[in-house]
Amino acid sequence: NIALVLLGVQTVVFGLGAFVGLHAQPYGILYRKLVAPKLGKPTALEAIEPPQFAQFVGFLFAASGLIALLAGAELVATVAVGFALGAAFLNAAFNFCLGCEMYLIGKRIFS
Repeated sequence: NIALVLLGVQTVVFGLGAFVGLHAQPYGILYRKLVAPKLGKPTALEAIEPPQFAQFVGFLFAASGLIALLAGAELVATVAVGFALGAAFLNAAFNFCLGCEMYLIGKRIFS
């Protein structure tokens, strides 16, 4: 099943970003090798913790969807993947990282 394979791959991608670090995230590697050299040096860099937490949140939703799909719970899988896609859309269309904002709110509440 192609959905199972794609979701499995994306779960691994999120897992790499969340648990190994953003330097190991395949999309980030492609960006650093192919896109960043054409843009010039950035004037500012963001802290690593918010996007790494966002990768962790993505991993949780993708892993939940993958487990649900493997268990035959297609509705649960669709909802879990839908949340992950919704967050990805916010980031791509509006430059709004939902996981990053969750991290910052959590940091304010628990600090």
